[in-house]
Amino acid sequence: MPDATGKRWYLVQCKPRQAPRALEHLERQGYQCVLYTHQIERLQKGKLQQLTEPLFPGYLFIQLDRVDDNWLPIRSTRGVSQIVGFGGRPTPVPDSVIVKLNSRPSTSFPALHTGDRVSIADPALQTLEAIFLETDGEGRVLLLLRFLQRNIALKAPLSLIRKI
Repeated sequence: MPDATGKRWYLVQCKPRQAPRALEHLERQGYQCVLYTHQIERLQKGKLQQLTEPLFPGYLFIQLDRVDDNWLPIRSTRGVSQIVGFGGRPTPVPDSVIVKLNSRPSTSFPALHTGDRVSIADPALQTLEAIFLETDGEGRVLLLLRFLQRNIALKAPLSLIRKI
């Protein structure tokens, strides 16, 4: 449902990996835009890194009025590919979607989940596979290793672990 000014939210498709650039340039032109992000934990170079990534890679939301706003500069804005629509007409995003996105809790998605299969990248143990159990918060992980028909709990440096 549009607000008193008749503004609605629309979805903008951005060029690959250029959503932050499109957001910056659209905001400079005075448009109200939102790029939803979330925290994710990822293994990079043997270390867990906290990263902020777009929730919808390649897309951002823009609030526009069909009558009062100038839509022409949007397509030629750096980083923008097009406004998403059907039948050649921009399609508004339902307000309920925006309300849910604005009220979502801030969560982080871990790189490794309990039960994930991992390999140990140590020259002496390179062929062994294990099951990830948990991190201990000190750069080490607890693994469950099946060795000689027995389950053995093992702590190892995170830098040696590779997800399979």
